[in-house]
Amino acid sequence: MSDRTIEPAELTIARLGRDGDGCADTANGPIFIPLALPGERYRDTADGAGERLGVPSPDRVAPPCRHFGICGGCAAQHMAPALYRSWKEGLIRAGFRTQGLEIELASMYFAEPRSRRRAALTGRVNGGKVRLGYHERRSHSLVDLGECPVLTDPITVKFPALRELAVYIGAGAAKPGKPVELRIEVADLAGGLDVAVHGSGAPPTMQAAAQLAIIARRAGFARLTIEGLTVCAERDPQLITEAGAIVPPPGAFFQAVAAAEAHMAQLITAGIGKSKRVADLYCGTGTFSLPLARRARVTAIDSDKAALAALTHGARFASNLKPIEARMRDLAAEPLSPLELAEVDAVVFDPPRAGAKAQCEMIARSKIGTVVAVSCNPGTLARDCRILVDAGFELGAVHGIDQFLWSPHVEAIVTLTRRR
Repeated sequence: MSDRTIEPAELTIARLGRDGDGCADTANGPIFIPLALPGERYRDTADGAGERLGVPSPDRVAPPCRHFGICGGCAAQHMAPALYRSWKEGLIRAGFRTQGLEIELASMYFAEPRSRRRAALTGRVNGGKVRLGYHERRSHSLVDLGECPVLTDPITVKFPALRELAVYIGAGAAKPGKPVELRIEVADLAGGLDVAVHGSGAPPTMQAAAQLAIIARRAGFARLTIEGLTVCAERDPQLITEAGAIVPPPGAFFQAVAAAEAHMAQLITAGIGKSKRVADLYCGTGTFSLPLARRARVTAIDSDKAALAALTHGARFASNLKPIEARMRDLAAEPLSPLELAEVDAVVFDPPRAGAKAQCEMIARSKIGTVVAVSCNPGTLARDCRILVDAGFELGAVHGIDQFLWSPHVEAIVTLTRRR
């Protein structure tokens, strides 16, 4: 039994932790209290939730969502704007400090409420009843969402239709006495909602697909895909960039907020300067490749064959673009070599959270003069930048991108130039 359960302590919250919890410094190390704010006092409790003492912080505001505090989707709806901004900026700075890098944070983009166009919801079906939403904080229990101030309105108004889909699919996949848990990926794109469902175990039969198509058409969905089978395609769901439109494959990755993606594309294209040949690494469906091709020839590389096909198709129908060459390759396992990098003047990379360590080691050994690094993980971004800085690159200004509103996630973009 820990001392914490024997003698409850009174704690003063000193700062916010990485996940948004309040952190109190004690002789036995930091203690984190969920949803606590700096300056507030708490009595430590055995369950770790804490009991607030005295008055709340002046930085505490009423959350806009009735599910906040239970739903695990958001961590910071209770923070006043100034505190929230400072916390998000601090996450980026702290990531770089772990590598001994002090940065100039030139700008921060903050997404507006009701702007996230992509969601991965859970639908749990049990005996004809369904719960649709996100998991509770640190729990397998599911919050049955009645609202979500993060997602776009076209997604939230279709919660009833998504529940209807889940019930029908779950009935076909049900096992006696066991709930069916479905992953429902929803994207609000030009053309309508793009819905992809996984977890039923197998694609639907022809009869079931016909009924699911009826539900999808009645709801006005652009496309519905079940376990990889497209059962309804009324319209092309499109990602719109300043340089053209892309029809992504079902369930594809793309930036969560359309306005954030446009802002990021502007920063990235500005970052390559006058480069004539650019490698866009981990390019996905090419929402940065197309704008880059307004300025330079682009070699777009990713391991996702379907995403590259969508990029190639989109580029074919776009106008005023320089050539784009799409290549399929696993850059984590087989990064571009210094010899291959000699074919381009600049590199843009936007890898998964694990970062681009192997590729940065190759860039460090090359003669590349400009790198624009994009990441959803400040820690791995800083590690990758450290590799380049140690190889003679100069770290430019960092731009923060907060498109996952009220969550502990934040992205950053930085341009590095090799010292001559």
